Amino acid sequence: MNQLTPSAKGVYLITVTPFTDSGALDLASTDRMVDFCLEAGVTGLTVLGIMGEATKLTAEESRIFVKQVLTRVNGRVPVVVGASAPGFAPMRELTQSVMELGAAGVMVAPPASVRTDDQIVAYFDMVNETLGADVPWVLQDHPVSTTVQMSTGVILRILKNSPSCVMLKHEDCPGLAKLSAIRSSIDKGDTKRVSILCGNGGGLFLPEELTRGADGAMTGFAYPEMMVDVCAAHAAGNIERAHDLFDAYLPVARYEQQAGIGLAVRKHIFAERGVIASAAIRKPGPKLSALDIADIARLTARQTKRLAELG
Repeated sequence: MNQLTPSAKGVYLITVTPFTDSGALDLASTDRMVDFCLEAGVTGLTVLGIMGEATKLTAEESRIFVKQVLTRVNGRVPVVVGASAPGFAPMRELTQSVMELGAAGVMVAPPASVRTDDQIVAYFDMVNETLGADVPWVLQDHPVSTTVQMSTGVILRILKNSPSCVMLKHEDCPGLAKLSAIRSSIDKGDTKRVSILCGNGGGLFLPEELTRGADGAMTGFAYPEMMVDVCAAHAAGNIERAHDLFDAYLPVARYEQQAGIGLAVRKHIFAERGVIASAAIRKPGPKLSALDIADIARLTARQTKRLAELG
C-alpha cells in the first residue's frame, strides 16, 4: 500500500467529482481526470474534499468514486480521502472502507461545533481513537469552511497528541506567520516532523508558502501543471522562475477563487480542456453566465500568451 508519510512533498491535487448533466457520477470522466492529473505530474491526489462536493454524495457513491479513482491510479501515486463527518461512526466506516481499497490516508477537519482550544484538542484525541494507530491522517486547517480557528499552539498540541497524523493541510488566511511558526517548531525539534502542504485558494500564495517552509501544495486548480512547475522550480532553487510561472497563471487563479462560483469556473475549464465531459455541479450549485464564460475565455487566452513568452 502506498501509505502517506511525514516526508510527503510536491502537489497533491484536490480533485473535482465529475457528474453527468443529469447529476449522476461520471466514471468515464473520472478516469480521464485521473489520467490528466498524472500526466500533469502531480505527486498525489486528494478526493472527497470540500471542492469535491463530498457532502452531496451518498455513502455508497463516495465508496464507488474512491474505488474508481484508486483503480485508475493503480498505485502510481498516493490517494488521500476526505473523511470528515458529523459523527465518528461514519468517519470510521468510510476510513475502513477506503483504506481497504488502497487509500494512502484520510483527511479530517474539525466540526463547527468545537470552539475552545480544549474542545478542539479533545475532538482530535477522539479522531485518533476512531481512526486507530495504523491509519495515516491529515489535519485540515481551513477556517473559511469550518469556521473553527485553530491557533498555532492548538495545532502543535494536536500534532503532539497524534502519532499517526503525518500531514498538516494549511489553509488559514492570512497564514504565512502560522506556517513559519509551525515549521520553526519542527526544525528546532520541539514538534515531530510532519509534511506541510498548502491549500489557500488554488495556490494563491504558493511561492510565498514554499519560501516559508511548505513542502508543497494540496489544493485544486484548473491548471495543476502550474503548481507542479512552481514547486519543481522552487525545489531546484530557481525562485524567480517559480514566481514568473506563478504570475502567468495568477489572473485565472484569482478568477477561479471567487466565492460562490469558483468550482463552476474550475469545472468549466476542465470541460473546455477535455478533462471531464460536463461542467455540471450537483444541486444546489451555481451556474456560469455568458459573461462569466467570456471572462474565462479572455483570461485563458492571455495566460497562453504569457506562458509562450516565458518559454
